[in-house]
Amino acid sequence: MAVSSLHRHPNEIDKKRIERALVDRKRYRYVTPQVGLIDSGYVITSPCCSRNIEPNGGVIDIAMLEFLETDQFWRLFYKDHSAVAWVAYADYPALPPILALLREDPERRFWQ
Repeated sequence: MAVSSLHRHPNEIDKKRIERALVDRKRYRYVTPQVGLIDSGYVITSPCCSRNIEPNGGVIDIAMLEFLETDQFWRLFYKDHSAVAWVAYADYPALPPILALLREDPERRFWQ
């Protein structure tokens, strides 16, 4: 049985893993992101310190992680703030590569 299927999503164990991984991120280091639970995964929000998206520094959506139970993989989304819509970025077999990408975000796709 795959590790992902041992704990239905969302669950507190993976929520804590995501929170711990975000501590070492390269962008938005001076604010505290939040990891929320949604029906099939997690949503990451953060105060907007760049003011690029939210001029008043309000809370913005950073990423959404959805576990697709039938296919047993994760789909990562970023927020297109101009269209006010989530956009699928890529699919992953496990959380670690997603967390590595969210820490680095070389394209500034998530931490805008």
